[in-house]
Amino acid sequence: MARVSKRVDKVADLLKKEIALLIQGEVRDPRVGMASVTGVKVSRDLAHASVYVTLLGKTSAEEIQEGIDALNKAAGFLRSLLAKTISLRTTPKLSFIYDDSLARGQFMTDLIDEALARDERDHHIDDDDSEK
Repeated sequence: MARVSKRVDKVADLLKKEIALLIQGEVRDPRVGMASVTGVKVSRDLAHASVYVTLLGKTSAEEIQEGIDALNKAAGFLRSLLAKTISLRTTPKLSFIYDDSLARGQFMTDLIDEALARDERDHHIDDDDSEK
């Protein structure tokens, strides 16, 4: 498998930081709300960037899709602002993708907490039975 260059990694980190600032300060679409950029993958030729975002406060699939659609609609605007703030020969074309890792992590945490509570409750009931 081909190794990604350090330059691509540096550009991805720079894009992540700058896009997060631009979304926070420039995107006024209420469908987006609070968006957190969780990662950016840049193609080796630096022509395309996949921006992974989490939309805070959006729970239904419909709300999430509307937010992602709004970000993809604003991608050209964000790309033009990005071109003014960073100095690259070409500014990558942006595409936004919903990152559900935070939601999956919270789901797993809830499952673990539920299992621990159930285990504690069952263990407590067993102790009460053995005392009689």
